[in-house]
Amino acid sequence: MGAEAVAAAGAAADPDRTIPVTIRRTTLDSGLRVVTEAMPELRSVALGYWVATGSRDESAQISGASHFLEHLLFKGTARRTAHEIAHAVESVGGDMNAFTTQELTAFYVRVPDFELDLALDILADIIWSPALRDDEIESERLVILEEIKMHDDTPDDLVHDVFGEALFPGHPLGRPVAGSTETIGAMQRDSIAGYHADRYRPGAVVVAAAGRIEHDVVVEKVAAAAAASAHGDGSSERPRVNGLAPPTRLAVQERPIEQVHLVTGTRALPRGDDDRYALAVLNQALGGGMSSRLFEEVREKRGLAYSVYSFRAGFAETGAFGVYVGTSPERMQEALSVVDAELDRVVTDHGIGDDELDAAKGHLRGSMSLSLESSQSRMHRIGGSELSLGEIQTLDEIVAEIDAITPDDIGRVVDRVLANRERTLAAVGPIDEDALTSR
Repeated sequence: MGAEAVAAAGAAADPDRTIPVTIRRTTLDSGLRVVTEAMPELRSVALGYWVATGSRDESAQISGASHFLEHLLFKGTARRTAHEIAHAVESVGGDMNAFTTQELTAFYVRVPDFELDLALDILADIIWSPALRDDEIESERLVILEEIKMHDDTPDDLVHDVFGEALFPGHPLGRPVAGSTETIGAMQRDSIAGYHADRYRPGAVVVAAAGRIEHDVVVEKVAAAAAASAHGDGSSERPRVNGLAPPTRLAVQERPIEQVHLVTGTRALPRGDDDRYALAVLNQALGGGMSSRLFEEVREKRGLAYSVYSFRAGFAETGAFGVYVGTSPERMQEALSVVDAELDRVVTDHGIGDDELDAAKGHLRGSMSLSLESSQSRMHRIGGSELSLGEIQTLDEIVAEIDAITPDDIGRVVDRVLANRERTLAAVGPIDEDALTSR
């Protein structure tokens, strides 16, 4: 059945992997990985299939294919219709959903523990054997086109797409995850089916389960389903785009709305970078909550915005760091000046104060602990970590990483992410580009 890494008291079976005692991992001969976290005190099970494919893996001609497939896999298989899939899960009190990002697609279901077999069977069926019927493709195409329109009518979401396209011009990471009306409208069944056959291979999949489960039972059932239905062995290699064009300094979409929505920021750290925890602490201190610098300066002291925050994202080779603010057109310049001043102050000071550092670390410690109180949140953590990082750290190990962050670490991240970098600015609203070019 392949190599298995299981934590034992005091040490993991594989010294290069750190896996807590309640988490077990098995790699099948096909390359498919199964990770589980036993939570015997619960009466629920959360199960997810995590697939290493997303919008960055698509050619420009089929932009949005990963997201299209996310929808279509719920539309039916050779054994089940879309209604039968939904009815089977909801009739036992369960819930089912999925999401697509730049680098992964995840499908997950949560059910009572005694319905584990149902969850395993349904997810394996939709992942490995989607019907992709012509009429269902056409009906779901219309749904996705409406989703794109809804997204385009939500300017505080749209501005992040504008920012991504400006930060990574000409790169798949900069494309909208859902694709465009042109690519979705033109995509044919053969392209969709070919993308599924190429990308949905066992070696590109992690099956994660958390709750009242037994690891060996999950492995046996997942292996049987994959052996019966999967599209061959091995994993699909991720297309690499060598070299990135310089970011576009300014990107504006004029819209006749009440506010101007702004994102300013830079490229940042890859998801597995050693400094990712230091960046998380810096992000929290700058714009991660109501006590952060940006919230205090932009909203509390000046009343310039209702919503202001900073964010970070990590991808395989690079990342993004940015600040969002939504404000009225007449106060846009002032809001941007305040945001720029706070970012510049961090660069000039080579970091943040000791009190801010301690508060940010305390917030991250506590929020992580509180976020892991359900089987679904635990499943998301182990599935996402295994797929994206190839490791699963214990909560105590992550807390230790955060606690170890020093002012020097923050200063180093400031130098790497914010210092000596021209910021990209994206804007959506009733403003033309000329009003921002003088900045």
